[in-house]
Amino acid sequence: MSVRDTITTKLTEKFSPTILEVLDESNKHQGHAGWREGGETHFRVRIATSKFDGLSRLAQHRAVFEVLDAELKDRVHALNIEVLPAS
Repeated sequence: MSVRDTITTKLTEKFSPTILEVLDESNKHQGHAGWREGGETHFRVRIATSKFDGLSRLAQHRAVFEVLDAELKDRVHALNIEVLPAS
């Protein structure tokens, strides 16, 4: 399974989002720190879920980082998170 698919699966299972986009932006970072041949190092996540209601932006991001801890320690160098309104 690709890193993108793993991220999608984990976030879907944990947060049941109404919107979820996982974009591999590794090609934009070629030559930068953490970039590796084959990509799957830099991602953008756009997510909307009611599970983030009442949480601060920091708490929302921490929740995502907690779910993706293994990927962030292994293959993923950078993760940009955009939390969208859940409605």
